[in-house]
Amino acid sequence: MMNPAIALFTLSEKKKASEDPAMSSEIQTIVQREKEFHNQLARDIDLDGLLVREAFESPTSIENRFALRSMGDLKGKKILDLGCGAGETAVYFALQGADVCACDVAEDLLTVAGRLAEKFGVEVHFSAASAGALPYPEGSFDFVFGNGVLHHVDLASTAKEISRVLKDGGKAFFVEPLPYNPVIHVYRVMAAKVRSEDERPLSFKQLRGFGSSFSSFGHQEFWLFSLLIFFHFFFIRGWHPSKVGYWNRVIEVGEEYRNVFEKFQRIDTFCLKYFPFLKFLCWNTVVEVAK
Repeated sequence: MMNPAIALFTLSEKKKASEDPAMSSEIQTIVQREKEFHNQLARDIDLDGLLVREAFESPTSIENRFALRSMGDLKGKKILDLGCGAGETAVYFALQGADVCACDVAEDLLTVAGRLAEKFGVEVHFSAASAGALPYPEGSFDFVFGNGVLHHVDLASTAKEISRVLKDGGKAFFVEPLPYNPVIHVYRVMAAKVRSEDERPLSFKQLRGFGSSFSSFGHQEFWLFSLLIFFHFFFIRGWHPSKVGYWNRVIEVGEEYRNVFEKFQRIDTFCLKYFPFLKFLCWNTVVEVAK
């Protein structure tokens, strides 16, 4: 029996979402690979290990907290969590009183997300869909949010769909990795087993191209000297990137590292304010666009 917290497409609708005729065969192939990869990840997820409140409240959740402050009070807002994964963000937004829809290409992840919503006693409307073929009416959402999504998808079709489903004046926020820091590049090579074949960090040029579909575009970078925490993970705690997802573990141990992280954050804020060229060495950026 289907979990009551999760509403998936019918078989024909699923096929339409992943095999939209407007998509090129190459994009359809990538969508299928992403679907298979993330369905495989879903089989190893421990529901009790999913971090819902921590994803936005941990001291190391700086990108999500920045986006949340920009969004303001979420009560009564209609929000789409694009590429929702296991549902932590969607559930958190629902806990804040938002009316939440969430989609992902991986049905197995959506099943996990539905169980998570049920565990927290919130209603989230989940759908199986690719970012380039969303099943929502025009002008549906006040906000669209995605964490680590754009670097998995076709930017042109995704931008078009996000613009379509946003209300006039609506905004979208995306947390995305940058490609410039050579140390992070080494990390990505070491972490190849926990990354999908087709994901690529996004350049500022690519992000500007994405932003050109909207009336406004801006971005804010994070994780400069704060990245030194990852050296501690590797050399002191012995966490190898091929076995431990640093992006998740740094949230999990956020309270443990609060004092040292906040010191690094103050250094990052100062350096990025007065030496903005250092943004190219940051790990992540938060993109904000408005319709």
